[in-house]
Amino acid sequence: MFKTLLATLGVSSLLLASCTQQVDSKNVAQAPTTNAQEVQQTAPAQPRERTPDVVYVPTPPEVVDKMLEMAKVGKNDILFDLGSGDGRIPITAAKRFGTIGTGIDIDPERIKEANANAKKEGVSDKVTFLQQDLFKSDFSKATVVTLYLLPELNVKLRSQLFKQLKPGTRIVSHAFDMGDWKPEQTANVNGRTVYYWTVPKEIPANLR
Repeated sequence: MFKTLLATLGVSSLLLASCTQQVDSKNVAQAPTTNAQEVQQTAPAQPRERTPDVVYVPTPPEVVDKMLEMAKVGKNDILFDLGSGDGRIPITAAKRFGTIGTGIDIDPERIKEANANAKKEGVSDKVTFLQQDLFKSDFSKATVVTLYLLPELNVKLRSQLFKQLKPGTRIVSHAFDMGDWKPEQTANVNGRTVYYWTVPKEIPANLR
């Protein structure tokens, strides 16, 4: 009987060891999956491509209103905001006029903020925000382009605007002009200047 008991204990020990190895094996196999899931949840979907060209400063609401007014933005327009920040210009146009809009910004934090604002304002079906370098972006479908960049960036962007945009496309810029391309209109809003242009059929020689 004593030998039978020892034999039983021996078999039980072997079974227990086998089960333990199987459990450990499963844990080892599952560990990388768990870690990958954690990394996927914490890592940003779209890392910043490069450092933004400008420090983000939001356009005041009254200036947004004047920009949209000068460009005569309506429900049939397609608005592109280059350097869109928190998305306030396309969001305002969508909410007020039903305008379809796209914002382009290189900073993933601004894109995240803009999407949250669009959802909050109930216009996520009308506006899209793209994390892109605006100097590599396609905005050829625009009927209106809005800007709040820097003078040298506006000048650098000018040839791209001429190349991509159809004649008659309206452009409005907060605070900064486009060098030799003289605006058709300007407006002063509480000490801030808004500039307005339309893309000409023939590009003047000095602007090519």
